[in-house]
Amino acid sequence: MKPTNPVFTGIDTTVFETMSRLAMAHNAVNLGQGFPDVDGPDDILEAAANALTEGPNQYPPMLGLPELREAVARSNKRFYGLDIDPQSEVLITSGATEALADSILALVSAGDEVVLVEPLYDCYLPLVRRAGGIPVRVRVNPPNWDLNADALRAAFSQNTKAILINNPMNPTAKVFSESELQLIAELCKQHDAYAICDEVYEHLVFDGAQHRPLMTFDGMRERTVRIGSAGKTFSLTGWKVGYVTGPANLIDPIAKAHQWVTFTTPPNLQKAVAYGLTKEDDYFQNLAEELMAKRDRMTRGLRSVGFTVLPCAATYFLTCGFDGMGLGNNDVAACETLVREAGVAAVPVSAFYGGDAPTGYIRFCFCKKDWVIDEAVARLAAFLAARNAESA
Repeated sequence: MKPTNPVFTGIDTTVFETMSRLAMAHNAVNLGQGFPDVDGPDDILEAAANALTEGPNQYPPMLGLPELREAVARSNKRFYGLDIDPQSEVLITSGATEALADSILALVSAGDEVVLVEPLYDCYLPLVRRAGGIPVRVRVNPPNWDLNADALRAAFSQNTKAILINNPMNPTAKVFSESELQLIAELCKQHDAYAICDEVYEHLVFDGAQHRPLMTFDGMRERTVRIGSAGKTFSLTGWKVGYVTGPANLIDPIAKAHQWVTFTTPPNLQKAVAYGLTKEDDYFQNLAEELMAKRDRMTRGLRSVGFTVLPCAATYFLTCGFDGMGLGNNDVAACETLVREAGVAAVPVSAFYGGDAPTGYIRFCFCKKDWVIDEAVARLAAFLAARNAESA
């Protein structure tokens, strides 16, 4: 038979799904996949339910419901001082991953180079390759994940069409510094490149820091698209409601890609997200503070059983070293040991690289109930204690 598309033929199932299946098979505490174990605010759920019952439940406008596009535009002004036209500069998508796919399909042509910062969210490479783009990877390294300025400059060329950055960054929990963002902006302008900014964790930033979109930097308003996620902002990941903000001349082709991918997004969920974006500032502040407390709770627990916990400035995730703990020769082996023998699922950080990855780190997700975090730490402690006793 004729071959199927080589970008997707034989590609591994996403590591999140793989670890979740192992967690279910071994009745493990799942700290692998990045989703909260409680739903978001009741009033947003009620708004969705009411909109579903009241209808209409037919196709909403392809660009998204006007009320949600207006809410997204107001949020850009409220949080970042950006003046956005909701009619021409906002697109609603079925999740941030669809937004990424639409943006890459619309902006990247065959042979275009796309700069990616590694480790990277796992959909980036196949989406760029499917569009015919050529990934050019720049690596940030543990423990501090600093961006090497010389390496970034070397990654840009006359063939660079875009840079795709995830800020705040999964899996590293890095928030790009002002100087790093400024350098990215300068290089985009110098090489006439677009910036595709995956900013789904924009409201999950800790220790009093504030997210700053690349779009706010001088000269970047006209060449940047930024992607947000109601799933992350309202702890409703299953809803898959995303939004793209950008200049009209970029939103237009991205919307054309969207119309042939999903066309639209459930109207009741759009109405509920529009309502959610009107919440007072204390909602967004409390969300970050609650997650920060969970970060600290898990950090204490993991350190107490021997893990090296790297800095975490944002997101849902802690990256940990396991050197000297006897969990295996690499991160994949360590995660398999933990899920099968300790009953705790984590994710190997090497899964977020395109090749030649460091293998000494695993990632835990802390957006869980406190008792779930405590149960995971207790299982790890019991397992490690038993293992140490056997080897004594």
